[in-house]
Parts: sequence; C-alpha cells; structure tokens
Amino acid sequence: MEQNRILKKAETNEPEPESKVWYAIRVTFNREMKVKEDLDLRGIESFIPMKYVMGTRRGRRVKKLVPSIHNLIFFHIEPSLMKEYKATTRMPIRYIMNPATKKPVVVPEKEMQNFIAVAGTYDEQLEYITPKPGQFTRGDRVRILGGPFEGAEGILKRVKGDSRVVVSVLGLVAIVTTSIHPSLLEKIPKKK
Repeated sequence: MEQNRILKKAETNEPEPESKVWYAIRVTFNREMKVKEDLDLRGIESFIPMKYVMGTRRGRRVKKLVPSIHNLIFFHIEPSLMKEYKATTRMPIRYIMNPATKKPVVVPEKEMQNFIAVAGTYDEQLEYITPKPGQFTRGDRVRILGGPFEGAEGILKRVKGDSRVVVSVLGLVAIVTTSIHPSLLEKIPKKK
C-alpha cells in the first residue's frame, strides 16, 4: 500500500506536504501582541505565554492579561512559510538561534504541548524563570495526573519549600507550577 502511494506521488510530481513546527521568535520593543494580531489575520497559529496583573484604569483596580515574557512568541508554521513570512513582514521579529547548530530553534511538539498546558491556564501563581544551563538535570521527570495542569510533564523541584513541577522549553524559558500534591504526580521512567 505504501509503495502504491509512492508510485502515485512520483507520477504526479507533487511535493510532500511540509509539517508544521514550533519556532521560538524574538520580537523587539514589546510588540509581541501586534505580531500575534498580524499572525491571526494570516491564519498562522501562535502562542504567547500570558498572565494576569493588577492595574489601574480610570481610577479603578482591574485585572489585565499581559505577556508573561516580553519579546517572546512561538509560531506554529511550515518552514517554507516561515521563511516567506519573515522575508515579507514588516514586524520586528528574528529567530532565536541554537548556538551549537547555528539554526533557528525549533521546539519539539510534545515540549510545546506541555508548555501550553501549563502557561495557557493563566494561573496567577505561576512563576516564569530563565533556566541556567543544566539547571533541570537533577530531579525526577514527572507527569501531572489531575488539576488544571493535568497531562503536563516536567521536572519535580523544590521551590520556596514546596514540591513544584518545572516545565521547560529547550532551555529558553521555564514555568514553575503552583504546589502540587504528590498524589497528583506520576514518575516517568528514564529512557535508556
């Protein structure tokens, strides 16, 4: 059956469809929301970690949803369309580069799903941290079994005296969840 598909493909000369990947992108001058608006208009999926902060509006205290990490946005797009967008947009964006490979950082799908599962809750007790190289090598890898972060995977750490799960994206950014009861955690065995 696979051979038939390959033969049909060869006959039609159609290129294989590209898979979407998650790019980590820097946006200058805190314009991440303007970039997201442009992406939304073009039908391009994106994610900005957001949080609620208290502010004042017309003399009243109000909760406002703002980016948790300024100048950072994630694009979910095919590589060829990303190149086209980057070449044609007037938005102030640039790739975050992997220093070892000298190529744009592409976040694995599972890591991005875990990050969105936690950051997408807008929980006010989340803490965003910039990890140091190797900071998360110690501790057990765990999966959260219940509550608002159910299904997310990360590293169990003690932060401010509590057991919390740290969800990291390629060493670019990490989130520390609220205190999680051990009954809601499952240890993930180490891969050999």
